[in-house]
Amino acid sequence: MVASTRWCRSLCTLAAVVALVAVSVLPAGARPQAKARPAAKSGGTSFVNFELAGLPLAPVGVTCPGASNCYNYAAEPAIRANPAGEFFASSENGLGGGTDAWRSSDGGVHYTQLQCPDCLSSANDTGFAPGGGDTDLAVAPVRNATGNYNVYVASLTLADIDVSTSTDNGETFTLNPVGALVPVDDREWIAADDAQKVCVSYHDIATFNIDVNCSYDAGTTFTQLGEAIDGNHTYAINANEIGNLAIDTSASSPYRHTIYQTFSSVDSTQEQAVCVTTGPCNYRDVWVAVSTDGGKTFTDHLVHQGPAGTSYGHQFVNVSVDRAGNVYSVYSDDHNVYYSYSANQGNTWHGPFKVNSGSAATAIMPWSVAGAAGKLDIVYYGTSYYQSGTAPDNYPSSAAWHVYFAQNLKATSGGSFKQVQASPVNHYGGVCESGVTCSGNRDLYDDFGVAASPVTGMASIVYSDDQYTNTADSPPQPGCTPDASNTSSCDHTAVATQTGGKGIY
Repeated sequence: MVASTRWCRSLCTLAAVVALVAVSVLPAGARPQAKARPAAKSGGTSFVNFELAGLPLAPVGVTCPGASNCYNYAAEPAIRANPAGEFFASSENGLGGGTDAWRSSDGGVHYTQLQCPDCLSSANDTGFAPGGGDTDLAVAPVRNATGNYNVYVASLTLADIDVSTSTDNGETFTLNPVGALVPVDDREWIAADDAQKVCVSYHDIATFNIDVNCSYDAGTTFTQLGEAIDGNHTYAINANEIGNLAIDTSASSPYRHTIYQTFSSVDSTQEQAVCVTTGPCNYRDVWVAVSTDGGKTFTDHLVHQGPAGTSYGHQFVNVSVDRAGNVYSVYSDDHNVYYSYSANQGNTWHGPFKVNSGSAATAIMPWSVAGAAGKLDIVYYGTSYYQSGTAPDNYPSSAAWHVYFAQNLKATSGGSFKQVQASPVNHYGGVCESGVTCSGNRDLYDDFGVAASPVTGMASIVYSDDQYTNTADSPPQPGCTPDASNTSSCDHTAVATQTGGKGIY
């Protein structure tokens, strides 16, 4: 069953604390030496890379780079920016391990460790407490009564969803351990609107439908339930891969407050039957579910239908919205990243258009952020290795992966992407995208993220890295040695912040 695979994947996100799976072996001579993590540069676009401090290795308040204990065990991070240009990031320590969170008030040049948003869930009788699985993060677009933008961090307990709210810029969090109206859940996402509204989406394990719950009191209670898969596409209910949740919050958009939930699925009832019984599950349709009534009801719009045998169910299809209300869908077929766009609230779509090029011959796990009208940043893990018909799970140890950053400043009018390598090598070899069912390395987990400052337009990326480094900005965490490079012992969350080039605002 599709559901059981995804459920087990979440159960097995504990590798930030315990080594989990078989690891790839680096090719001879390929182990990185202790050297600086230089900024990536290409035609004026540049990035600086460093590691973050995490619990329980460093106390709350540590700022990186600059401290001696700037290391962590976390992976699979998320990031957002508030209207004032502050970045907030989170990353998971795995189910039961709690969530790390950080804030940057200087455009992503430094990040300060915040208190754990969900560790107090250990005091709640919610089954799999505390949280720490599948984290996501949102920031309100409008200030609250105290003059701050609410920050929301969601994480998975499987029994339910932890939603932690900060009204004081991340200094303290209040936990709601029952953010899901349908209990027993997997892979939640979160998005915010106005000063107090926040919505979560997730798979419920019972049906594997995509549920969307909304709160109008800053996450204190969730009272509204909608279903993203509409009545015309019920064959997708138990044969889909959920993507993220986004809300159009721009005051200049004609579609303000529209909610978008993306997913990929099989194409028909016949394909659903094959998927659920014997497989394979080829999620060759990319969808965006659109709600114009605040999340109560959704209508599904087809973004792209791939040919038979194609699957876009590789973590994860992604949706973002620019200030003019243009909607962007980003997805990977396990070898290339594509985007489509809609200028009419998701009703019709243009594309697909290929994003990756050159040294990113294989590109996976995309995430996007949209800025001013037609301006779009997309990130993905990429390698120069390419083998048609071979999944990245089975790539050889010679495949060197980096974080790539692609920017298009005319994404709705025929513009092209400028691609930049934004990080040093962050992994070698196979990359598992199939949960615990694969035999490859899972150190990069399932997703990472990018945000852009509305003040400067510049991007900050949080990503997973399993390489041994020993520099002032990226010291090795306890247990990470040169021989343990490319294993979960060295897995950590790092940052690549844009220091040069053009922004998207």
